[in-house]
Amino acid sequence: MQELRRDTEGIDTEPSDKGLRSGALGMATSVILAVASAAPAYSLTATLAFVVGYVGFQAPAVVMLAFVPILFVSFGYAALNRRDPDCGTIFTWASRVLHPNLGFLGGWAIIASFVLVMGSLAQVAGQYVFLLAGAEGIGSAPADWRVLLAGLGWLVLMTLICYRGIEIAAAVQRALLFLEFGMLLALSVVALARVYAGTAPTGMHRPQLSWLNPFESGSLSAFVSGLVLMLFIYWGWETALTVNEETTDRRRIPGRAATCSTVLLVTLYLIATFAAISFAGIGDTGIGLNNPDNSGDVLYAFGTAVFGASGFGSVLWHLLILMVLTSAAASTETTVLTLSRTMLSMGDQGALPRALARVHPRFRIPHVGTITVGVVGAVVYVAMNFLGHGLVIGDAVSACGVMIAFYYGLTGLTSAWAYRAQWRAGATDLWLRVIFPMVGGVVLLAAGAWSLVHAWNPAESGTSWSLPFSSGTRVGGTFVVGTGTILLGLLALLICRRLYPDFFRRRTATASQD
Repeated sequence: MQELRRDTEGIDTEPSDKGLRSGALGMATSVILAVASAAPAYSLTATLAFVVGYVGFQAPAVVMLAFVPILFVSFGYAALNRRDPDCGTIFTWASRVLHPNLGFLGGWAIIASFVLVMGSLAQVAGQYVFLLAGAEGIGSAPADWRVLLAGLGWLVLMTLICYRGIEIAAAVQRALLFLEFGMLLALSVVALARVYAGTAPTGMHRPQLSWLNPFESGSLSAFVSGLVLMLFIYWGWETALTVNEETTDRRRIPGRAATCSTVLLVTLYLIATFAAISFAGIGDTGIGLNNPDNSGDVLYAFGTAVFGASGFGSVLWHLLILMVLTSAAASTETTVLTLSRTMLSMGDQGALPRALARVHPRFRIPHVGTITVGVVGAVVYVAMNFLGHGLVIGDAVSACGVMIAFYYGLTGLTSAWAYRAQWRAGATDLWLRVIFPMVGGVVLLAAGAWSLVHAWNPAESGTSWSLPFSSGTRVGGTFVVGTGTILLGLLALLICRRLYPDFFRRRTATASQD
């Protein structure tokens, strides 16, 4: 029998009954939520061209290599969730295994990363509303006030869906993800078929196995930059763990769903990347992936060329536009789900205001946290929309990589430390709970630190800012947003230590046997 785990204050570390609707999600729905949170169509649209700009034809190699530390860390998530299934994930695990300060910073990294990305998700959704309606002049202007209003409308809608309960939110995710997966696969298959039939435009290349060879990349620095960008594309699969307290068999299914979702994502990304590079090429004119006119929206130009703009091709092209729109909307929904439950756990354990732990008696959702996420996301989106003509939103997305790398990496190290004494139980425990999570965690932390240092260069960001008290020295907007978020998190830690001292006085619990 598994022994009951308690911290040194005598507090039960089994998940408390927070009032959420337990058993509402099964394995399939958990996988859907995890994959939808990664927003495959939106992520490829916003990131693929930049990855190709760094490594060219070796983009598939970056897709594969970035997957490895993600997979390793997913093993750590599964192990920690089996030990202590709590919707606070790394906040709870690091607080109990390492130190409350580290747990709080892990929770802060989740909150900051998701809040920063909400502006981009809302902006893309707002743009694609107008592109779908044929108003390309408005849709191509991300800082347009009408795009802003449409984006805010999507934020409100997704927040309301999450407010009505986890079952409704999951049902919406199923519908959105089926469209997204179906259209991405259709686009990739048609593109590859046209390449092999010889009907693709000038610049096409037949897929080569050498594209999977990372050693053919011309520059190590460029390859690492592409690798860090690719981490953003995978981000979000841990949503299956965030809703663990609403899942059947909460100790096993969330971890399995998270690992399964990473495998589905790498498969889809490899197919789509091969198709895009083969059909469009890596040139800097026309639909080439290095054309700066296509960098912020690869699938728009790519899809038009693949399907055509007349007849049935026009129908497919409009479905493609709808796919990107629903991808951004779906990720917005899972963002609200994740953040509200992270803050629920932080409030329930006394690290944030207790009001965030309130659960709606009818809908069984953290209604205070859900509304808070919607309001904060909208405020941040509006603020970023007016900074640098909306270009700060792109820098904020890039800065998310630092936060992601931190809390993923922290999870890997937490798993290794929690199970450091249990490795003798067998080789499987040693590799899946200690070695693989530790390797993945170290790689991700190193990648995050490297990307933050690299972001100092203004050329790596959409905006740049002059340092105060300097002779006109300018730094990249990504560095400003990233370091500013880190400093804000440290300030929040100091404030919360004074406001909620009981939580930070707790000592860590010892690891237990499963």
